[in-house]
Amino acid sequence: MTDAPPAGAGAGDPAPAPSSADPVPAAARIELDRIARRWSELPLTRAEPAAPLVRELVDEVAARTAPGVDVPDLGAAALVDQLAVVVWDAYAAGRAQGLTEQLTDLRRALP
Repeated sequence: MTDAPPAGAGAGDPAPAPSSADPVPAAARIELDRIARRWSELPLTRAEPAAPLVRELVDEVAARTAPGVDVPDLGAAALVDQLAVVVWDAYAAGRAQGLTEQLTDLRRALP
């Protein structure tokens, strides 16, 4: 036998747990999505020459939250996922000044 939930339990929209709230603002999230979509559309022969641009931003953003820690090189296929992680970390730590603009610049620079 199970106990009935207290009156009012489950009413209304659930509040997100603090750990599940996305610290990345909508404008930056849109840019990340656009970068990921564009990256997934690039043939390998065009993605490889553009990889240093993405890698440079990954390293720069990672240094904001973990100075001196190298982001492992997991190859071009994982690069945009690594970017999403370090961007999330930077926003969560409050160290993302100018990052949305950097993401926009990166997207515009992709072939």
